Amino acid sequence: MLITENKPMEEILQYLNGENKIFLVGCKGCAEGCQTGGEPQVREMKQKLEEIGKKVTGLCLIDFACNDQLTKMTLRAHEKKIVASDSLLMLCCGIGVQAAAAVVDKVIHPGCNTISLGGRHGEWREGERCLECGQCMLEFTGGICPIARCAKNIIHGPCGGSEGGKCEIHPDLPCAWHLIIERLTKLGKLDRLEGLIPPKDWSVSLTGGPPHPR
Repeated sequence: MLITENKPMEEILQYLNGENKIFLVGCKGCAEGCQTGGEPQVREMKQKLEEIGKKVTGLCLIDFACNDQLTKMTLRAHEKKIVASDSLLMLCCGIGVQAAAAVVDKVIHPGCNTISLGGRHGEWREGERCLECGQCMLEFTGGICPIARCAKNIIHGPCGGSEGGKCEIHPDLPCAWHLIIERLTKLGKLDRLEGLIPPKDWSVSLTGGPPHPR
């Protein structure tokens, strides 16, 4: 089970700045158990957004948002409403956000932080997608996690060592930052990389952060 906590509403509203039409997504799996993304929380978020003038174009709950195939099928059923939206707000773990980003050409906003308790991770057949860092930064990287998917855990841009879009440490794997830049370019949001990201508190992450040089 992945443990999540809701991001502060002030932070979420910063994500939604300049956007009016929002599609809400919750998760009946871990997020429902944590009371961060079940139906009551999704409907509460809908009410909060509508109270400040946002239009909620629709909402849905996925049985397990971390399952990429379930996410793909569920979101496909709401395609018309999603196409009519400015973005999606996901109340689920970081894996669910990435599952949606992999199948939807829209901005995906994370509404939760995923916290490490040293337990099992979510479902993703191809490999690890979330290191439960407690400070989800998928908002700034197009829904692709550089912490879990970059061999160097780099959070401020590419190292410059990749070749042909492949990682220089693991040449059989795609460079996470190559993927991030491609997706942000496609979304017209490459300027997000111009912002400064505050230092990360690695003490709340699953791994404790990158190893320090000796």
